[in-house]
Amino acid sequence: MNYHLTLKSANVKTGPIPVSTTSGDSCPESCGSRDRCYAKAGPLAIHWRKVNDGGLSLEDFTAKISALPHGQLWRHNQAGDLPGKDEKIDTQALNAIVKANEGKRGFTYTHKPVTGLNHTENTNALAVLMANKRGFTVNLSADTLEQADTLKDLGIAPVVVVLPEQSKGEVTPSGRRVVVCPAISHEGVTCESCKLCAWRDREVIIGFPVHGPLRRQPARLVTIKGVEA
Repeated sequence: MNYHLTLKSANVKTGPIPVSTTSGDSCPESCGSRDRCYAKAGPLAIHWRKVNDGGLSLEDFTAKISALPHGQLWRHNQAGDLPGKDEKIDTQALNAIVKANEGKRGFTYTHKPVTGLNHTENTNALAVLMANKRGFTVNLSADTLEQADTLKDLGIAPVVVVLPEQSKGEVTPSGRRVVVCPAISHEGVTCESCKLCAWRDREVIIGFPVHGPLRRQPARLVTIKGVEA
């Protein structure tokens, strides 16, 4: 894995907080948004390719995270996923990031599989649970409302979901409330001012309407615990 840390983001959605990027080999093949990922277009795509070709080592990256001020909000992975190639989380690398985050308010998202009966999924689920318990917020990413229910039922992490373009909010099949990311739905709101994705114990599911140049491409067919989407 290669990493990069921007200490002051210029993204109007995040606000001027630190944001990181992880090389694309961290992204799982099973990600339903893989073919329409917003990070594959525009300036972020150019930056991501540079990180793929060469970035910080895990040791150098975690040293930079450790050096952030106490209580600093930061977003891990504006592009990329949790460490570990393809489907499996590298638990040692994740533990290093979690340790570096102690005293800070890091948050991120993952499409790594956490449902099912095989060893990889069980290991991933435990790694996500422990990261959240130790103060590093890992949001489980769903590609449909049905998947959002499945992930929320695990009780190991907060959940986010991809929504149709122009969505104003939804309700899952199990009746859970989904709110559109406030940085998208409200002018002037940023990750820095909102902090909702960094709230580990929230009940509400956060929805992200599909956006960017690739938004019109359909989601890929994936299966999570017997649910097709």
